Amino acid sequence: MKPLLRRPIVQSLLAAAVFLYIELIITTLRWRVENREGTDAAITRQDGMIGLFWHGRVAHAMACRPILKSKPRRVMISLSRDGDFMAKAARWLRIPTLRGSTDRRDATASKKGGAAAFRVALAALRAGDVLIMTPDGPRGPNQIMQVGAVQLARAAQAPVFLMGLAAAWSLRLGSWDDGRLPLPFSRAALVLEGPLRVGPDDDLETTRSNWQIRMCAAQSRAEDCLVGKSR
Repeated sequence: MKPLLRRPIVQSLLAAAVFLYIELIITTLRWRVENREGTDAAITRQDGMIGLFWHGRVAHAMACRPILKSKPRRVMISLSRDGDFMAKAARWLRIPTLRGSTDRRDATASKKGGAAAFRVALAALRAGDVLIMTPDGPRGPNQIMQVGAVQLARAAQAPVFLMGLAAAWSLRLGSWDDGRLPLPFSRAALVLEGPLRVGPDDDLETTRSNWQIRMCAAQSRAEDCLVGKSR
């Protein structure tokens, strides 16, 4: 089945389907947003910013597009074959992509475009873009933050916003990341945590661990907002 799904024509058809699905949920999801003030203030400035959410909530995050208004944005997608499909879908959604991994501690970073991705991401942030990342992707473990996002935030001195995302009605995919697809007309919740920053002398591992805890808490809070409503 996987070889079939990785054929270019099949991926193009799936990308078109994803585009139509995302446009539908953008229009129909009914959002409850918590702690939005800091994000709104950052969007009005010309500085770059980083948005982080867990890999299993990619569809929810794409549906948040109107929150960014006209702020330029890029989404980081891995160089894997599965990433090729996501990149095609992002192009349909008019979201510029940045391919690779920013985790420079990875021994295979050069093979994954790590060094180049890090430089391009840094340039995009300094130009004032929003960089959207899943810090537990592309292979997990689920909801375990990798250090690359922290390294990038420190290098760019950019504010970081952690996102918890949930929908009352969703399909569970059974994937490694506990992926969910929100259903049209569902109630949805977005919990924001930030802005967070990394000082030049801050310990990367301590920061990574702290952000992971806070991002898991934001995710739990988003799901708790919908308690009593079908998921």
